[in-house]
Amino acid sequence: MRGARALARAEKTIIRAAGTNATVFDEPDPILIQVTVQLPPAFILAGFTDPKHLTQWLCAEADVEPRVGGRYDLTFTEEAAFTSHGTVTRLTPDIDVGFTWEAPPEFAAFMNGPPPVTGIYVRLQDSPEGVDVTLEHTGWKNGDGWGEARSWHFHLWDDRLHRFKDYLLKAAYG
Repeated sequence: MRGARALARAEKTIIRAAGTNATVFDEPDPILIQVTVQLPPAFILAGFTDPKHLTQWLCAEADVEPRVGGRYDLTFTEEAAFTSHGTVTRLTPDIDVGFTWEAPPEFAAFMNGPPPVTGIYVRLQDSPEGVDVTLEHTGWKNGDGWGEARSWHFHLWDDRLHRFKDYLLKAAYG
């Protein structure tokens, strides 16, 4: 009987979605980007929580209060100049940091809420080659503009996480 109820719910969802641009499928996968760095976790995590480090690899200005509930504001001055006014949602020393994300103006109408729709989660994990740094950008939706926004953000994070690794190695070893 349980299976029949679940099937009926699924059929109703399909019927409801059929008349819209919605899809029955789950939301798109998060953006996942990983680099491996051979440095201590505290040094690596400081690259995401200390404004003097953030401005060397990610953004032009950073106002970060490294505590849950603290500000995580990043100002970008490049072609798509904007400020992402975020909040720290998670912070575990030597392990992870999470924050809410506000997109640039071209995607703001559907990505910035309120509250912000997407978020960033960075976790550190020991590996044989050093420490794996995984950035996960979650909260993606289906619909107009979302595919372009996800692509833009994928390229941003891919570029910046590799800059992050280069910056940390130069900062540590000169």
